[in-house]
Amino acid sequence: MAKKFQIAIVDDEQDMRDAIAQWLDLAGYETQVFSGAEAALSAIGADFAGIVISDIRMPGMDGMQFLRRLMGLDSALPVIMITGHGDVPMAVEAMRLGAFDFIEKPFDPERLSEVTRKAMAARRLTLDNRALRRELASGDAMTQRLLGTSQVMVDLRQQIIDIAQSEGHVLIEGETGTGKTLAAHAIHAASGRAQKPFILVACNALEEGQLLRRLFGPVDAGDGFIPAFEQARDGTLVLEGVETLGAQAQARLLQMLEDAAPDAPRIIGICNGMATGTPCRAQLRQDLYYRLQGFGLTLAPLRARGRDAITLFDHFAKHFAEEYGVDYAALTAEDTAQLLRAPWPGNLRQLIHLAERAVLQSGAGGASLTQLLMRDHDDLMQGPVTTEGKALKSHVEEFERMLIDASMRRHKGAMTAVMEELSLPRRTLNEKMTKYGLQRADYL
Repeated sequence: MAKKFQIAIVDDEQDMRDAIAQWLDLAGYETQVFSGAEAALSAIGADFAGIVISDIRMPGMDGMQFLRRLMGLDSALPVIMITGHGDVPMAVEAMRLGAFDFIEKPFDPERLSEVTRKAMAARRLTLDNRALRRELASGDAMTQRLLGTSQVMVDLRQQIIDIAQSEGHVLIEGETGTGKTLAAHAIHAASGRAQKPFILVACNALEEGQLLRRLFGPVDAGDGFIPAFEQARDGTLVLEGVETLGAQAQARLLQMLEDAAPDAPRIIGICNGMATGTPCRAQLRQDLYYRLQGFGLTLAPLRARGRDAITLFDHFAKHFAEEYGVDYAALTAEDTAQLLRAPWPGNLRQLIHLAERAVLQSGAGGASLTQLLMRDHDDLMQGPVTTEGKALKSHVEEFERMLIDASMRRHKGAMTAVMEELSLPRRTLNEKMTKYGLQRADYL
């Protein structure tokens, strides 16, 4: 269950804390009041699901000492300071120490609501990004972001964490549909810029003149236009289809990178050169290419990710079955075999579309998954399993393990049913399960 966000109100004056609590309760927030900083500290930790509103002048531990303690616990925790008129210089010092904002007494309720709303939004974003970083680091959570247990995906998650901790520009390459934009989102979310803007520009969707204005401006105060470089200050600017930039745009981009101010955005270039057979290196001027390629990331095609094709298909098929209100038919041994054999020229995007079609066809009593796959790939049944540089024996074993795993899941560990489906004697099945590290208890 998701954490319920709340506001910790700390003030030694009961009337004041009750007034703040009452107003915020009416605004729809959940509040918790404390008469002193010491009591509040016992309830607030590093991942506190909420924000703090504190008076500055309190007996015992005052607001400034309290703020320092909170910043030591969690420097990203939004703390709003309540000040008297003569305490404004102190409030400015509090901002320097890390306070989110300050409000003067007697406070304007609308001003309090607005600052609270912004602080709560910032806190939610911080905690969401922390959760994403933990997820990317562990690789345990099965989400649509970077789903997969293959070694290439384990390595990719670690690369993203490493790149996110740096400040260098990034160039992401890979076949169409491999999730390049998704990887750019993940790098931003796992970085120190996570709370800053994330701006994406599809370079191949604009004429060069439009693109130059979209990226570099100038700012037009008359119509409120702000170019992408300005919008992305302190954040991340993603250039999708960076290889399509014309000569003038490349020159301007290179100049921006060389003259970068301290608050300049981090650039992530997404190159789709593999789709045309021309590598990004051949389409960008060399000095720009090497500036962007400080951290290069190449996403593996789905056909090189082994059992991930089964995991991904199963995940998305269940999602679509729930969305369309139909029963999800578990993969048969033949379906599993064909998913592993498919060349996947459209990669993850193609697999998602296939999962949706298969669910809809299943609900209508139409074509099987194997039939749908063969419509996309006429030679699928006759063609060899792709090797992607791996020995045939490795693919045969991987295929065999997948068949047994899929059958065990389908029959919930009922050995007799699995033996009948796969035409295997009990002893052979036991030996193969031991060989592939499959435990019957995991399927019960």
